[in-house]
Amino acid sequence: MPILRDPFELHRYADGMDAYPASVRGLAPIFLAVVGIACLSLMDAFMKGAALAIGALSATWLRSVLGTGIAVPIWLVRGGRWPRRNVLRLHLLRGLVSTFMGLSFFFALTKLPIAEAIAISFIAPLIALYLARILLGETIRKPAVIASALGFLGTLIIVGGKIGRSNFDTDTALGLVAILFSALLYAYNFIIIRQQSQLAGPSEIAAFHSGVSAIVLGLVAPFLLVVPEMADWGALAAAAALTVIGAMTLAWAYARAETQVLVPLEYSGFLWAALFGWLFFREALTWTTVLGTLCIVSGCWIAASGPRHAKPEQSPV
Repeated sequence: MPILRDPFELHRYADGMDAYPASVRGLAPIFLAVVGIACLSLMDAFMKGAALAIGALSATWLRSVLGTGIAVPIWLVRGGRWPRRNVLRLHLLRGLVSTFMGLSFFFALTKLPIAEAIAISFIAPLIALYLARILLGETIRKPAVIASALGFLGTLIIVGGKIGRSNFDTDTALGLVAILFSALLYAYNFIIIRQQSQLAGPSEIAAFHSGVSAIVLGLVAPFLLVVPEMADWGALAAAAALTVIGAMTLAWAYARAETQVLVPLEYSGFLWAALFGWLFFREALTWTTVLGTLCIVSGCWIAASGPRHAKPEQSPV
């Protein structure tokens, strides 16, 4: 069995996946999805610091610019060609959705603790499951519904415990509105990436994901940009690199497993948020967080234990 040395090369093995045992074919998308989610959770921690320092819009645009500088050369080196019209439409649509999804989420991070913001955003996978039924025609299996219900219950326990000990003020209200708006866009984003990953390789998806956002926010950046201090550039560069890696690994995973199998794994993002919250901000875990996490992990386990692999069209190299 070949060693997959880095996430940038994973899609080279798409045509050879049938040679792997069924258990490996089923677990590979799940493993890569979890890796992608971990990368994006760590990115959130870097972006919160940057957004607090220079504002959500400036941080989001600079992350996109730096991410484009990383992703586009990788795409071109791998023989990148301008996509067909139908593929380009999906790239533009996802780029536009992701731009405002990210902007509203990073704004929310300036008003809410990172773990709370991520926990509240978990409403998105629940919405996405049913959008997948409407837009993609996927049949929603019972394990997927149970997994999502457990994950959502865990989220409610965590959020309830947090809000019960918080002072509700204008900033909190603005943060909640922003995170709910971001969650709605995030749910639609799941559907787009499932369609997109059938037609384009991970490096192409990552290049357009960052590039479109850089162009859209670049329209207003000259008027609103706050130039970061030298210390903040490191956080922005790390966030950009993690965004590219996360986008590519998730694209690979969504090309090889149904939305309803991978979406409940998004709940594992809170586990990473709790870890990074402790590492970056020394946030302590509460009993509600532990209880909610147990529900989330149970939901992920149920999702991973159900039928995992649905062979889609192979994504191009």
